[in-house]
Amino acid sequence: MGKNIKKSSGNRIVIIGGGFGGLELARRLRKTPYQVVIIDRHNYHQFQPLFYQVATAGLEPSSIIFPFRKNFQRIKNFHFRLAEVDSVNTEEKQVNTSIGPIDYDYLIIATGAGNNFFGNKEIEKHALPMKSIVESINLRNTILERFEQALEVDEDKREEYLSVTIAGAGPTGVELAGTLVEMRSNILPVDYPELDFKKMKIYLVEGSPRVLNAMSEASSLKAHGYLEKMGVEIKTDTRVDAYDGETISLSDGNNIRCRTLIWAAGVKGNFLDGLPEGTMGRGNRIHVNAYNQVKGLEDVYALGDVALMTGDDAYPDGHPQMAQPAIQQGKLLANNLKAKLKGRSMTPFKYKNLGSMATVGKNKAVVELPKYKFSGFFAWLVWMLVHLRSILGIKNKFIVFLNWVWNYFTYNLSLRLIIKRDLDK
Repeated sequence: MGKNIKKSSGNRIVIIGGGFGGLELARRLRKTPYQVVIIDRHNYHQFQPLFYQVATAGLEPSSIIFPFRKNFQRIKNFHFRLAEVDSVNTEEKQVNTSIGPIDYDYLIIATGAGNNFFGNKEIEKHALPMKSIVESINLRNTILERFEQALEVDEDKREEYLSVTIAGAGPTGVELAGTLVEMRSNILPVDYPELDFKKMKIYLVEGSPRVLNAMSEASSLKAHGYLEKMGVEIKTDTRVDAYDGETISLSDGNNIRCRTLIWAAGVKGNFLDGLPEGTMGRGNRIHVNAYNQVKGLEDVYALGDVALMTGDDAYPDGHPQMAQPAIQQGKLLANNLKAKLKGRSMTPFKYKNLGSMATVGKNKAVVELPKYKFSGFFAWLVWMLVHLRSILGIKNKFIVFLNWVWNYFTYNLSLRLIIKRDLDK
């Protein structure tokens, strides 16, 4: 790969990962003397907050992904390479990839976070995660397949095929639960008139004392009330201890017969081999200083979910693994790298909490802004506006908005397709 890109002497920045942090950094380094190279296993940016809508057949995958090359068309200092990163060599200043070594002057690790099954191989084998667009499509396929299979099994087994259990009651788990309830009430009985969807149970299992544990108690209670009223069976202070594909064993001693377990219970940083000893911190995250420099390395930085910055008094255990910290770190690092070119000192990172939010279903959401907390219909509109603004591409924004409007009035997008690779050919 290095042979195919003429290297700018002393100014090549290699970014591993095109998520929120890596993409923000690259966009802000346009038309600078730096040569910017993004390496990613996919050739597109994924808008993770709406994965659950793909998984529940509310949006097509193409509406929330955006090709890197299209985003940087006619930007001469930008390059993209589709590759898997195997390791880094900080002494030789190289990234070892599936397409060969890539030299760097500055390395930015923005690899994000993956699923954390807490060492439970059985759960990892049978549960369904949702940390990529591919996993979201697989989840959609599986949910729909379970309904098809329910038509063919004995009546006494249908409930376990129809029911869905979600492990983890953060924003993803809450939003999934709310959407599945609305499907159960308004869509599935029409698609599958032979099935009795009163037998479809939706369980939300959370290890902490309440849902949306990272938000205020008031917002948590509001979301809990919405979900219970909609018919979600919530189990807090409870963990999923085991799952064999048919029976879920809970920490409270109870079991749930269920063929679909969605895993939204935890994440861990995508750490890279080759980094010096002592750089890995809690949750597989990389220790960084206030400038996002990796511990002990002046020319290597880490951003977003994979970065562990513990020097902030307000966030002694690191910043939340959400889009905003990654975006803000990417923005500041771009400014600091520009400052380096002019011989200026760098500015330390200070996270500005812009708030958090979660939707629970049609006309129902909870929103927490720095000065205001509110819920209900207006919160739902704010949630839609914020997410719509954040999606890349005018066409994608329009498609998502059109789908939301259509779904609001009809509850029927006709996207419930099982699309799988034909392995027999």
